[in-house]
Amino acid sequence: MKTDERKVAWLERVEELINVLEGSTISELELSEAGTEIIIRRRPGMVMVNVPMQQGVAVQSGGTGARESGERGVGGRVVKEDHSVAVVAPLTGVYYSAPSPASPPFVSPGDMIYAGQVVALIEAMKVFNEIQSEVSGRVVALVGPTGEVVQKGDVLIRVEPV
Repeated sequence: MKTDERKVAWLERVEELINVLEGSTISELELSEAGTEIIIRRRPGMVMVNVPMQQGVAVQSGGTGARESGERGVGGRVVKEDHSVAVVAPLTGVYYSAPSPASPPFVSPGDMIYAGQVVALIEAMKVFNEIQSEVSGRVVALVGPTGEVVQKGDVLIRVEPV
């Protein structure tokens, strides 16, 4: 088989795998075959759904319908709906919120960030991997414990999109 034919065959195989994964909850697939490796990663936002948080607020509020400035919850307290998006760990490793112990964190609550901006590092197998935000917006919370091991899919940062 010629080189061009092999490339076309691999491209067709990758497209087929993407189509098969389209309806699944799998966020990453690694395939090695005949010395060729491919990794298919889906955006975390495609897997993570914010609906359970909204349902939790609706149940907590008793469905009073006061949506303008929040929901009235138990005891008449205002419960604000959470529309934030999670920036999740794409791999397992040690999470760092700053480039070095003496440096300030990449982002802090209240900071405005943009899609593609480096917001954290994860060290895995002695390699520091830059974690980029996939959404632009305001940082609401730093959830990940800096210096601690995080698992793939763990929430690191919450961002309120703009």
